[in-house]
Amino acid sequence: MGPNHLATPRVEVLDRMVTLLQSASKLGAQLVVFPETALTTFFPRYPLEYLPASEVYFDDADALLTSPNTRPVFDEAKKLGLDVYLGFAEKTSDGSHYNSSVYYSASRGEVIAKYRKVHLPGTLEPFEDPEAINQLEKLWFKPGDLGFQAFRVPDLVDGVAKAGGSEPGADARGDLIMGMLICNDRRWPESWRSYALQGVEVVLCGYNTTAWAPDLCAVRKPQTRDEAEAESMFQHRLVMTSNSYMNSCFSVCAAKAGLEDGKFSLIRGSMITSPEGYVLAEAKTKGDEIVFAEIDLDDCLPGKEMVSPWIMHTTRSFTGSSADPLSQDVQL
Repeated sequence: MGPNHLATPRVEVLDRMVTLLQSASKLGAQLVVFPETALTTFFPRYPLEYLPASEVYFDDADALLTSPNTRPVFDEAKKLGLDVYLGFAEKTSDGSHYNSSVYYSASRGEVIAKYRKVHLPGTLEPFEDPEAINQLEKLWFKPGDLGFQAFRVPDLVDGVAKAGGSEPGADARGDLIMGMLICNDRRWPESWRSYALQGVEVVLCGYNTTAWAPDLCAVRKPQTRDEAEAESMFQHRLVMTSNSYMNSCFSVCAAKAGLEDGKFSLIRGSMITSPEGYVLAEAKTKGDEIVFAEIDLDDCLPGKEMVSPWIMHTTRSFTGSSADPLSQDVQL
């Protein structure tokens, strides 16, 4: 997605997202991944007092399918038969706020999984310099409390092959095993490994990553804006491709990119990556764009069974059948 702004009406953002769903459907997509805070500007860059009506940026996870602020996306997804990953700012009944994502199953017509961002970057207080670019997620959000729980996706792909049957050569199959991350979580290897130990086959990740934030870079040689953005893009590709390879899974990541609020530049880099670490498709612009690829989930098997068979080499950590990783008790 291209940028959203403080003054952008929610209905305008929803219209853009519905258009993207329609475009993806015409390509034959089954799953669409939207970015982190897809419905708003990346407001956690601002101090709290700058946004006195800040509650308008948050949504109730239990009302996503009914609220006019979110319902059009899910109604269109249901109509088109598209599963959806959506990043949004979550408010709870007890007044807590989280940077969250949900997975919507079109076949079930419901949200089947929710994730809350664990690794909140930046600082708790704004920089003294009023012109500094802040990253204040620690101020706006609580750290995620749901852990890294992989989940099965029903009805999306029939009988996905799993690593390790009960007998040599056995062909174990079942629903696709999915995991969700948000932005900074992708930079932490334990996020991916927690999912890998549950047999994950696809990791989904939405993000809003700054292209220029010198105040957040600690001790670093002076950089131009172009150099800083190139470095950020390099590191982004590095974590997506290397972790996909090291954990023998596909990954799909979606950016909100471009210049938000006339000042804050975000990188692009939406991409689909293979278990071998290859980029299968990548965004070419910083605007609204479909990044599309058809993947073969059996490509996860060589790495899981031969190159890096996590299940086989961590048998002491599990109870249950190795043919069904998600049913096992993972001791982390």
